[in-house]
Amino acid sequence: MAILEVRKPNDPILRKKSKEVLEIDGQILRIIDDLKETLKRNNGVGVAAPQVGISKRVIVIDLTFAKQGVFELVNPRIIKKSRIKESDEEGCLNFPGVFLTIKRAKEVLVKAKDRSGKEVEIRASDIFARVLQHEIDHLDGILFFDRLPLLKKLKFKISLNKKQ
Repeated sequence: MAILEVRKPNDPILRKKSKEVLEIDGQILRIIDDLKETLKRNNGVGVAAPQVGISKRVIVIDLTFAKQGVFELVNPRIIKKSRIKESDEEGCLNFPGVFLTIKRAKEVLVKAKDRSGKEVEIRASDIFARVLQHEIDHLDGILFFDRLPLLKKLKFKISLNKKQ
């Protein structure tokens, strides 16, 4: 296993839609293992392959602190979102030290494949639902600040540009 380099905020790969995984082979299993190691090293709760420069629809979520376990998902997609939304603080490995209050669906239904290729369906709420939405956004080239209201998003982008 390897610890992969987390990409900087201005890396173009973060804005690209990731490619669907057609076959879960040794390369994909290695990516999953490397994502787990990278997540652990960076003390995060979720990481998507594009965050480390890999344009594949693969995410790893570690919610062991919440006694929910580790989830290795290939080609995850949100099937259903609850109408009830909640605002809460989110961070992102690509934006170290930045925390923004983001409104997201309280519950989601996600379909994906696990590392063995088995189709899984996950009903998630609260933090698990939030992390799933955040990481799946990464697969679609969406960053967490894109979910801010327009004025707050503009202010954030201006402050981000000043730092770069």
